Amino acid sequence: MSMIPVRVGGLAIDERTKSPVVLLQEIEGSRVLPIWIGPMEASAIHMELLGKKYQRPLTHDLMINILEGLNAKVSRVVITDLKDSTFFANIYVDGGAGAVAVDARPSDSIAIALRSRAPIFIMDKLFEKSVAENIAPPKTERTAEEKAEELRKYLEGLNPEDFGKFNPEEL
Repeated sequence: MSMIPVRVGGLAIDERTKSPVVLLQEIEGSRVLPIWIGPMEASAIHMELLGKKYQRPLTHDLMINILEGLNAKVSRVVITDLKDSTFFANIYVDGGAGAVAVDARPSDSIAIALRSRAPIFIMDKLFEKSVAENIAPPKTERTAEEKAEELRKYLEGLNPEDFGKFNPEEL
């Protein structure tokens, strides 16, 4: 199975659920994977994208400080799986003797990757699997086929510029 390098294409608010969404965009392609995340993680990602720092380290900053203090670094982040509409990720930490995979939520993994300047990857199967599992939270009752088709069309036309800009004050 191949890993696809991605970048954070932006943050948006899902107008149906008012939930933050991080958009992971293929670096050498056009596919986009939306992941619904919590407001605190969205704020942490947003602050890093803006290059803003708090006066004192917050949790993700603290993690990077601890790793640096131990002469370790984040070598990469991989979004590994999707089960029952929940994404899974690993943060690979290298302390010199090889990288160790640490299970983490994708939102925390992305926030840490941005702070450590580590590359972010998605397992290729997740682009298709996310459409099949209809990861967008539905508001109305439709058949599974209708949900999958609606999301497929939505993802095919997805462009990060189409979303409203993320604003943590709206949460």
